[in-house]
Amino acid sequence: MPAIRIKSAAIGAALFCLGAATGLFAQSTLPASDSPQRVELKRADLSGTPNIEVIVSTAEYKPGESVERHSHHGIEAAYVIQGAEIQPAGKPAMQLATGAPLFNLRDVKHAGFKVVGSTPLKLFTVHVVDKGAPLYDYAP
Repeated sequence: MPAIRIKSAAIGAALFCLGAATGLFAQSTLPASDSPQRVELKRADLSGTPNIEVIVSTAEYKPGESVERHSHHGIEAAYVIQGAEIQPAGKPAMQLATGAPLFNLRDVKHAGFKVVGSTPLKLFTVHVVDKGAPLYDYAP
């Protein structure tokens, strides 16, 4: 009996380690230009335009986290699912309201703020961007 328990425990430990390694590998394969807070929900080619794709995502930025200044190779439309207090670099803190629509044009630098309140900022985003290009181009 003890040999069976040891064998079962060894198999269980091996499966746990394999699962943990798979999770670490999946996280490490994010493109360097991606945001770790972004969770991609769907991606598809834009009909009739093989070089453009549509990417639907959510993102959550916890208090103390920053959204770095960046641009996109296309258009970004967003909806604020849960508003939060943010502080743009060099400016006073302000409220980004729940329900606010956001729209950023191709190659226009935006963001560059920190979530400073006690509530996480939650966004729903749709990017219509050049296929194969990095989703984020971080800017100073």
